[in-house]
Amino acid sequence: MPIYEYHCNNCDSDFEYLVISKSEPSACPSCGKGDINKLISACSFLSKGGNGETVSSSASESSCGGCSATSCSGCGG
Repeated sequence: MPIYEYHCNNCDSDFEYLVISKSEPSACPSCGKGDINKLISACSFLSKGGNGETVSSSASESSCGGCSATSCSGCGG
């Protein structure tokens, strides 16, 4: 079951919501208002090198972080 992040436009808070069978939150848990948007979250990962050492541990540390190509074939990343 995925956990999604949401933003409340009313009180400007962010919150997480465990989605069970496509259910969406109906209101912000902080203020109770329904003016909320789903956020795009960065995925995290753990990348191992040839000898089992950790090479990278999150999407923000990826070499593709500053890439402006529209696909990985542009840079080989």
